[in-house]
This record gives sequence, structure tokens and C-alpha cells, in this order.
Amino acid sequence: MLIGEVARRSGVSTRMLRHYDSLGLVRPTGRTVGGYREYSEEDIRRIFHVEGLRSLGMSLRQVGRALADPGFTPSALVGDLVRRSEDRLKREQELLERLRAIDASEPAGWDGVLHVVELLHGLDSPSPSRRQQAALAPAEDVQMPAELLAKAVLTEANPNVAGALRWALARAGTDGVAGVAAGMRSADVDVRRRAVLAIAELPGDEATAVLTGALEDPDPDVRRHAALASGSRGVTAAVPVLVDMVVKGTNDVEAAEVLSALALDPAFAERILGALAGELAANTADAAVRIRLVQALAELPGTLARDVLRQSAGDEDRAVALIASALADVLDGVGD
Repeated sequence: MLIGEVARRSGVSTRMLRHYDSLGLVRPTGRTVGGYREYSEEDIRRIFHVEGLRSLGMSLRQVGRALADPGFTPSALVGDLVRRSEDRLKREQELLERLRAIDASEPAGWDGVLHVVELLHGLDSPSPSRRQQAALAPAEDVQMPAELLAKAVLTEANPNVAGALRWALARAGTDGVAGVAAGMRSADVDVRRRAVLAIAELPGDEATAVLTGALEDPDPDVRRHAALASGSRGVTAAVPVLVDMVVKGTNDVEAAEVLSALALDPAFAERILGALAGELAANTADAAVRIRLVQALAELPGTLARDVLRQSAGDEDRAVALIASALADVLDGVGD
């Protein structure tokens, strides 16, 4: 079969077939009387072998080695090709994300594009101070891409840089909620902790809904941050977590303050009082826990907790009794 017919049937151009010949990859078996290349069926099969290996990303040199060595084992080469392909895909994905970030910033001119590129380089820097500077120094005429900031927030381990990124994300308003909320579904607890801290600083009902859902997170730190943030927004579903924080002494002062604010609503005041009083009665063996509960009760508005505090003034532990009595006296003065 002549070269033109081979090219038509195989889809490989005559120029490439001549190139294969010059490299020794596929040399036609014969020549016509006029000197034209003539390919046998075996030659054509080899052409398809070459094309198949090239489709895997192999160079012509690698293809030649593979076809020339009868004992060639493909596992090592294929493994190398897999790694190279993964690296290439990673670079392409990074490029795609960069382009999306630039598109999301809606730059008015090339200065805006260059600023976003500079921001991207800054956030990718191995230097924490450089990453922090990038987050804290946005251009006034360029919108910081919320999607980019959200991704950076979820991956940033340095606390100072993370704080700067959360600040920058909060400036973007509610646009960043969806990107950070994705972190709440991560199997990595550190990612969920970063996500809940960021969402706590974002406004809007969507952020509040994510915080409310985080009250059921298996990680106590995530639940704690979610309870403080959602409780401060009036979410009463945070009450059990907040009471548990008082019992365990984890941010108990902040938890008591949030419970006090929630108890300003008469519809929930008795529920909160009952939850704290119930824990007070249940923790008969731990005086330190009862002291924290007594102090949290005293934070409740008005004289709501006065009767419970009077009862605790008879606690068998002298320190608990004295604190409860003193706090009850203070509430008596409020009532008068």
C-alpha cells in the first residue's frame, strides 16, 4: 500500500509517516519500481501501535524504545506517565482557578487583572508574612474574589494569616459563604474548624443556617465556635451546646454571656434557666462545675435565677454556697 493510501486509512499525515520513517519508527517494507514507499499490513499495524502509545502521552523516543525492546515492561513507564499527567492536570486546574478568580473580580482594565495576579502570587507564597500582606492590602478599585479568599481560608494553617484572610473575606460580604460552607463537609476536622471560624464572621441568613447545622458536628471545637456564633445571632438551638460549654469550662464565660442574651426573650428564658438548673442538680460531685453554673445563672437577666441561687446557698461545698449566696444578694438588690 502506497503512502497516500496509508495516510488516508490511518489518519496519519504523509508528513508524519515520512518522519516516522526517518526516525526508524515505521519503515516501509518495500519500494515500488518508481521508488515510492510501500507499506505492508505489518507496517500498518506498527503505525497504529505508534499512534496508540503516543495517545498515552509518550514521546516518540519513548515509543521507539518500547517497540524496539521485546522484553520491555510498561509498568514503570506507565507509572511515570500517570504522575506526569497528574502534574499536568494540577497545573491546568490551578490555571483554571486563576482565570476564574480574575473573571470573578470583573476587572475594568489590565491594572485590575495584574492586581489579581499579584494577589494570587501573594497567597501562594511560602512566606506567612507575604500571604498576610496580600490579604490585607487589596486595591480599592478591584473586588477581592470571594471564591479565591474562601479557598485560601480553608487551607491556611498560620493563625495570623488566617485572621487576615477572614477579615478580607468578611469585607466581601455574603459572597464568600458558599465557598467556605463547602469546608463544613470536609472529612478533615482542621478544614471544618477553619470554615466555622470564617463563617462566624460573615453576615446573613445563609451563614446563620450553616452555623446552625454545625451545632451537630462531631468535633467539639466546631460545635463550640458554632454555638457562640449562632447563639449570638439568636439561634436557640445553640442552648444545649452552650450549657455544655459552661459545664466543661470551655469558653464558659462567653457561653454564659450568650445564654444571658438569649434569655432576654421571655419565650426562651425558662428553658435556659431549666437547662442550667438541671445541670446544677446533676453535678453534685464536682464543685468546680457547680461554681461555673452558679455564675452562669447569675448572668441571666433580671431576677430570673434568684430562687435557684438561694437554693444553692445551702450547697454542701462552702465555696459554692458562699458564691451562690453572694450572687443571690446581688439579685435581691436588683429586684428591690
